[in-house]
Amino acid sequence: MTAPAVPAAPRVIRVPRQLVGTGTLLRFALRRDRLFLPAWVAVPALIVLATPGALDGLYGTASARASLFHQVAANPSFRALIGPLHGTSTGALTAWRVGVYAAALAAAAGLLVVVRHTRDEEESGRQELIASGAVGRRAALTSALLTALVADAALALLVTAGLAARGVAGALALGLGLGATGLVFGSAAAVVAQLTESARAARGLTAALLGAAFALRAAGDATTPDGSSAATWLSPLGWLENLRPYARERWWVLGLFAAAVAVQTAAAYALAGRRDLGASFLPTRPGPAAGRLGTAGALAGRLHRGSLLGWSAAFLAAGVVYGSLTDSVAGIVQDSAGARAIFRRTGGPAAPADAFLASMTGMLAMLAALFAVASVLRAHTEETSGRAEPLLAAPLGRLRWAAGHLTVAFAGSALLMVVAGLGLTAGYGARPAALLGACLVRLPAVWAVGGLAVLLYGWAPRYARVAWAVALAALLTGWVGPALDAPRAVLDLSPFTHLPPLPGAPVQWPPVLALTALAALLTGAGLVGLRRRDLTG
Repeated sequence: MTAPAVPAAPRVIRVPRQLVGTGTLLRFALRRDRLFLPAWVAVPALIVLATPGALDGLYGTASARASLFHQVAANPSFRALIGPLHGTSTGALTAWRVGVYAAALAAAAGLLVVVRHTRDEEESGRQELIASGAVGRRAALTSALLTALVADAALALLVTAGLAARGVAGALALGLGLGATGLVFGSAAAVVAQLTESARAARGLTAALLGAAFALRAAGDATTPDGSSAATWLSPLGWLENLRPYARERWWVLGLFAAAVAVQTAAAYALAGRRDLGASFLPTRPGPAAGRLGTAGALAGRLHRGSLLGWSAAFLAAGVVYGSLTDSVAGIVQDSAGARAIFRRTGGPAAPADAFLASMTGMLAMLAALFAVASVLRAHTEETSGRAEPLLAAPLGRLRWAAGHLTVAFAGSALLMVVAGLGLTAGYGARPAALLGACLVRLPAVWAVGGLAVLLYGWAPRYARVAWAVALAALLTGWVGPALDAPRAVLDLSPFTHLPPLPGAPVQWPPVLALTALAALLTGAGLVGLRRRDLTG
């Protein structure tokens, strides 16, 4: 009599000890970022996918596209701003027009995601609690990188599917290039997160790397018409250009992205294994024995100082660049009826130079709104991390404590626009009063977005980060909406479209005063909510 067959034991997949718990942490990270990640993926994807239709209206003939090709090749300033043009098809024009900026947005998303799930978790103390369980030493870092990979893969898939009708090879190259750029800066953030002791410093250093990459690309593209400069090849943004989507793709350039991600990821893993949880290789310098900050406002100024200086430098540089490009771009716009129509929708029915300057001041104001939101939400971070509670336990009221952060948000955004006006004047070389007024007239819309952030933080701190979505929606509406000839009802959803497009247009005070009053009302209502609710921790 034969013995019954013994069923084979189920195969057990053994996870390396240091990666135990990675899947659980990945699901948790995706759950936490269920609002943040779709927004950051959707914005660059929509910018890319909306561009071909607009370009078809602007350059619908082969002769018009060939004329643009020669204009870009002969204009170093234009190449520095956008990049070299490698082909005359609509797909090539799309990769040229928005590729660098969409890649910069993908890079920003990558660095924010990785820092949020590594150094932010350590700084808040949550990672120590998680590490006390059955979690591997490198599980948190791995899950953070995988979260960035999921976002970048979604972006690559959306772009590839959306542009496939223009050519599958070019769509795949552009989609992979955008996703790979996000991974490069995400893995760079993983390295920086091991080096620094605070999440704020990690974000600042990685953002500085992104700024340096943009500057290298701009400098290299200004010197050569085909992106072959050594400075361009030193920048990951330059690699995206030299991948040449829709212009005889160079698939081997993807190897540069893969090598950079592999090297930086290996470095991050090596550094993570050589430090204690919460420690860093670049510890924060100890302060003086006797403190010099005697007020809540002084403390807020100290916390925001590095951010404000970095934003100010960026706005000054952007103002100088845009001002120096005014005459060149005005000449190109003058030759294109479609381009003139777009600038009229963004900069008003003025001369091409005035319309371009009005468009650029509007774009800088939308970016200043991002600074205002970030500064308001810094108060939320101080509260949730527990650092605000000891301050408020002393004889310090909530309104006085919050006033320091709000002063930076509103006065700091005004400073950014003043700096932008000075940069535009230096680059353009004329009309300082007009350019400074064009920048300052945009402030009520900036403050309205900041006031909404205060309202959300005061009454519903759990949803305070929705203010990011509002600011990004305003940016997307102002950037893509005019190019798509969006309905006026859609454009009017952004507060920036209600302000007079200076220079070149008469000042209309009712919308300026109305938006200023709205910003004050939202801010006041938010402070009432902050005073009435319990602190979160």
